[in-house]
Amino acid sequence: QVQLVESGGGLVQAGGSLRLSCVVSGFTLSTHDMAWYRQAPGKERELVAQIISSGGYTNYADSVKGRFTISRDDAKNTVYLQMNSLKPEDTAVYYCYARDSTIWGVNFWGKGTLVTVSS
Repeated sequence: QVQLVESGGGLVQAGGSLRLSCVVSGFTLSTHDMAWYRQAPGKERELVAQIISSGGYTNYADSVKGRFTISRDDAKNTVYLQMNSLKPEDTAVYYCYARDSTIWGVNFWGKGTLVTVSS
């Protein structure tokens, strides 16, 4: 089965840090572009960070630039999101997303992990 399993969420104080992990199975991570999205209550899901299959390109939402870092370790089938200097507005469910770079229209979502930042 294809699975994307997020972990690392939890409650953190403003200014603190968390590292989210997304462990994938059922497909080859190295051929997939990856991203983190988040969705706060009552809001649309938004792109937070993305990294292409080669790892040579990353992109971040303006709201997290300089604070968050996306990375991947294909040998460990894992994508990370390092989140520093967290703010209350970062509170959301964070979702891991995979897009096959070799097969048209193939993509997968994780079930999400909740990050709550207290002020």
